[in-house]
Amino acid sequence: MDTYFVTSNRNKFREVERILGMKLKRYDASIKELQSMDVEEVAVDKARKAYAKLHRPVIVEDTGLKIISLKGFPGALSSWVENTIGNRGICDMVKGKKRDAYAETCAVYFDGKRIRAFTGRTYGTIMRTQKGMNGFGWDCIFRPKGSGKVYAEMSIDEKNRVSHRGKAFRKLRKYVRDI
Repeated sequence: MDTYFVTSNRNKFREVERILGMKLKRYDASIKELQSMDVEEVAVDKARKAYAKLHRPVIVEDTGLKIISLKGFPGALSSWVENTIGNRGICDMVKGKKRDAYAETCAVYFDGKRIRAFTGRTYGTIMRTQKGMNGFGWDCIFRPKGSGKVYAEMSIDEKNRVSHRGKAFRKLRKYVRDI
């Protein structure tokens, strides 16, 4: 049976197919997201809603950028914050503060019976200015710990090796292959 990855983001879809090493069907649904700072809570809720629409196995994910000095803000609201004030605004929010942050993804598989959530986290720093041309979202302002590059300066394979999304979806891949 086909598995659907529920996302409107084509870049995210390509990344996830590559990480999983399997073909998925993309379902671009308008699913009202739960408003929460907790990526797992948002992703599990989204998986239940997506399955109710499709009645097919679904994979969903939610991602957040958590800035330590801002007590985890914007968290799962990072897409809304990026669309509202942009990456420049995110950089400005941490002006004069510690720039430590982590990116977190929760990938969820739900087949109507079993719901499994897998989390990946990558620690890093919010940059002072945007860099790079690859990626999407806040890839241009987040530099993983131990790297000299922001995600947007990495190839998709480099990013997938160290990213929060790569970590979460490698765990999900192992689970899906075992069922």
